[in-house]
This record gives sequence, C-alpha cells and structure tokens, in this order.
Amino acid sequence: MTGFEGFGPKVRKWFQGLEADNSREYFAATRDFFEESIREQMETLLTELSASFGGDVKMFRQSRDIRFSRDKSPYKTNTYGVLRGSDIAAEGLYASISANGLVAGSGYHVMARDQLDRYRECVAEQKHGSQLAKLVDQAQSSGLELWGHSLATAPRGYSVEHERIELLRRKSLSLGSRLNFGRGISRDSGLEFVTNTWRAAAPVTGWLDQHVGATTLPVERARPRR
Repeated sequence: MTGFEGFGPKVRKWFQGLEADNSREYFAATRDFFEESIREQMETLLTELSASFGGDVKMFRQSRDIRFSRDKSPYKTNTYGVLRGSDIAAEGLYASISANGLVAGSGYHVMARDQLDRYRECVAEQKHGSQLAKLVDQAQSSGLELWGHSLATAPRGYSVEHERIELLRRKSLSLGSRLNFGRGISRDSGLEFVTNTWRAAAPVTGWLDQHVGATTLPVERARPRR
C-alpha cells in the first residue's frame, strides 16, 4: 500500500455513476477502480493520520445490509472508515468520500441508554453543562456542523424551559465538516482538511469521553430510550 495520493475527478464520476446505477453489474464492471482509487486511498489516508492521532484503522463494507430495509439498493453511495482508540476521540475519528466531497468528523454517533443517562445528567448540571455548551459554540464558530438526532421535546424528567434544552434533547452528538470536490481533492488538501476538522472537534469529543464514555451495557440492553 502506497501513501495517500488524493481523490481525482474520476472518483466523483464513479460515485455519480453508482448513484445513477446502484447495481451489482455497475459495481462489478468498475470494481478495480473502486478498490485502487477509492477504498485503498481512504484507507491510506486514515493510516497516515493514525501516526499523528493514534488509533487503529477500520474500513466499512461498501455493500449495504438490506435485510430490514425498504431500500434494496445493494451499495452505499459513500466509502468511509474510522480511527478507533485515538488519543483525542475514543469512540472514533470518521472520514468519508462520496460524490459530494470529503467529510470528516467525530463524536458520539449513537448513545446507549447508560450513555444518555450520564450525558443528560452532566448537561443539566451547571458546571459541566455550561462547559459543553461553550465548547459546542466554539466548534460551530470554527465552521463545524453539529450532527446527530434529537427528540422533538424534552426528555423524560427534564423541563422544556431548561437553558440547555437543545443539548438535552439530543440522542447523539457529533461534529464535522465537508470539503467539496471542485476539480479534485489533492493529497495535501485532503490531509489538512481532515486533520483540522478532527482537531477542531476534539474539545467536544474530549468532554464526551470524560463525562459519558463507552457503554457498559450488554448489546441487547443498550438500545436508547426516550
């Protein structure tokens, strides 16, 4: 595996082709290009950054799990991976490439029941909650987007009048940004973008690691509640 070289305009065209023809025939006919110019490049990008951030690279399958989905298209329209166990984001540092560009981010994409309990307790508490609110505002001011799902109203046991109700309503919390394709994404611009995004999100993910942490529940009991 050689070093990260970037994502050229043909990568964008490949994803546009997949969106137009999400079929096993299209994927089989273009698989070599996908493996060499997309999946391998994403993996090498993450591998290079692991030298600075720590963690282990995990790439995800391109095929979709369609067993319980109404959408039977066989392939995801983005290619992505994470660094797990990084010093600045224990839950993972995320990067993805698609026709829309390069995306990077980190945070708690899904919180289990015990994580939500710890998260809401700390958000409601003045010292820790106001600290998180300030960190989120700073991250957004730096250009990051706030990702994740929220309840339509206050979670059980919390007032809709709480000063941090928007944070309390959240069921997941992550931050990130996108680098548009333009004429292509060069090696330097790709590495710089992902590095800067992860570092900008680090204060929020650090707060989550300190005050929420990983779930300790068995898988069958970890499903979030309202």
